[in-house]
Amino acid sequence: MPDHAALEVVAARPAIADSHAQHFRGIRGTTVALAAPLAPEDTVVQSMPEASPAKWHLAHTTWFFERFVLAREPSHRPLHEGWDFLFNSYYQSVGPMHARPQRGLLSRPTLAEVLDYRARVDTAVEARLQRPLDADTEALLVLGLNHEQQHQELLLTDIKHLFSLNPLEPAYRPLRPLPRSTPPPLTFIAGADGIVEIGHAGAGFAFDCETPRHRALLQPHAMANRCVSNGEFLEFIRDGGYRTATLWLSEGWDRVQGEGWRHPLYAGEDMASEFTLGGRMAMDPAAPVCHLSFFEADAFARWAGARLPTEAEWESFAASRPVRGHFADGGALRPRPAPAGEGPQQLFGDVWEWTASPYVAYPGYRPLPGAVGEYNGKFMCGQYVLRGGSCATPAGHVRASYRNFWAPATRWQFAGLRLARDR
Repeated sequence: MPDHAALEVVAARPAIADSHAQHFRGIRGTTVALAAPLAPEDTVVQSMPEASPAKWHLAHTTWFFERFVLAREPSHRPLHEGWDFLFNSYYQSVGPMHARPQRGLLSRPTLAEVLDYRARVDTAVEARLQRPLDADTEALLVLGLNHEQQHQELLLTDIKHLFSLNPLEPAYRPLRPLPRSTPPPLTFIAGADGIVEIGHAGAGFAFDCETPRHRALLQPHAMANRCVSNGEFLEFIRDGGYRTATLWLSEGWDRVQGEGWRHPLYAGEDMASEFTLGGRMAMDPAAPVCHLSFFEADAFARWAGARLPTEAEWESFAASRPVRGHFADGGALRPRPAPAGEGPQQLFGDVWEWTASPYVAYPGYRPLPGAVGEYNGKFMCGQYVLRGGSCATPAGHVRASYRNFWAPATRWQFAGLRLARDR
């Protein structure tokens, strides 16, 4: 998910310092634990301009807390001169920054220096939490924790992409094979139609792009009970899906031709195996197909005689369901087959689900003032919305109103699809 950070927080005032400190320690510790299987050499390399080295993720998320939480104190002085330039991502109102495609050239500061920086900032933040927080500082702290959870997923997806380019196909860490199962038949469930409300409402954190809550008009439609599986996507391939121009949007077909797409990213030619964070492993035909671009998801839906859902249809369908699923905390780091049973499955976790909706502002949306207002509104062009989270998303990070967004050709994220159709 992009480093898009802006917020709406409704926070309780009494006795929150201890809970914030515990949450802070947990999330910050998780990031270091995710980096622990990596050698120092792994943390420096950048596999493509869109990805970032693991060392940069470790430093940038720390810089966020120093710049937006600690620097609110008049007495604060930067811990390292020049690191504002190195580890700012794209907060233009904060100041200039190192070019994103060149993050992999930062052999210095060393990993040890970055980890020391994390420890020093963590100590300072925890000391700050021993004193009462004003509303703005508290909101920035909570934003920083959600921002860090986004980078936890990015750290995993970026490492997977990096390791996939190594001819030895190294493993990030060993993964146990998942038990084979048979998913429930793909069926369609009627969705709500008429006027519904979508968007974040109530107490708790949400990124500003999830607001304001507003009405949307839904036409009669139905949603698939589960995500599309590897086996079903293999049928699309065997039927010439990547060779049939009429199934594709024009830009998608250009990508197919120009980049030689013939199967999902990381999948073998015959879809019998896939590269995973555990190295190359057998592909489970029952598991959700993964690492698809918007163009591939859209072409499959057209081939299947269906379509992608709009984000309003998806949110209306998911809003009353509990946020349960296979997330990063479960340790599988691979999408799992849908469990047996009736009703909607896999709405949360496993794979992000492409929608047909472009990422644009909700009616009445206003970006927040200041630097943190840069991180949603300015990206509302040329991207599509994904919903639901993935097997690399931290548990507790997503909700039905959560709007992830990526450019339509993006393939290295854990993205798949759920079908919809008119009725």
